[in-house]
Amino acid sequence: MTSVDTGDVPDPRRALVVEDTPSARMLVTALLTQQGFAVETAENGESGLDAARTFDPELIVLDIGLPGTDGFTACRSLREFSDAYVLMLTAQDSELDKVIGFDAGADDYITKPFSTPEFIARVHAMLRRPRRMQTEPAPEPEPVRAFGGLVVDPGAREARLDGAVVNLTRREFDLLDVLSGSPRVAFTRSQLLERVWGENWFGDDHLVGVHVSNLRRKLGDDGRNPHFVLTVRGIGFRMGPGR
Repeated sequence: MTSVDTGDVPDPRRALVVEDTPSARMLVTALLTQQGFAVETAENGESGLDAARTFDPELIVLDIGLPGTDGFTACRSLREFSDAYVLMLTAQDSELDKVIGFDAGADDYITKPFSTPEFIARVHAMLRRPRRMQTEPAPEPEPVRAFGGLVVDPGAREARLDGAVVNLTRREFDLLDVLSGSPRVAFTRSQLLERVWGENWFGDDHLVGVHVSNLRRKLGDDGRNPHFVLTVRGIGFRMGPGR
């Protein structure tokens, strides 16, 4: 794992490049450095996950065809603890790869070889929505919401299930916050994408289903018979009564 210094740029954004091919790793690192990122690199999935935990990047460029732990597996593991934007790289323009990548939690996908303008455009499209904590003033505390054994505390940004804290990522909590804040409203995937990811989000609304699946799993919800996050056939999702 190596680091690339960006010089005198104050508080640069952090990016992690996980790519086993030296030429591709150097190219992506150079492009991101030119865009003002502080960059760390890793050559395989295991070291990439370690770097993501310690470096806490805002953006991760992740190759699919990594030795050992491949990009899909690394991305799934990453989503257990990080909300970093993930741009996946692949040498094959395969529809199946894209579906698997989005299911794993990737935000976008680019095929090698790629042009410099396309790569930079995709990076900036992902970063167009600033993180909520950087742009919104602290809201007035909202009442705690209870759904059976699930308690959602918007002010503390904390969810507890049967008294135990549920370890949710930022977007998973945001999704739960939107659903629990209007429990009788059935939201479409597009509405949830706009409310959670932002109006300018560049990506597929398939991401909503991926995050709903992750949220259900952490709440111990059975996707075939859920209690907390219900599927409204033909529309999207709404909050359930709990158990």
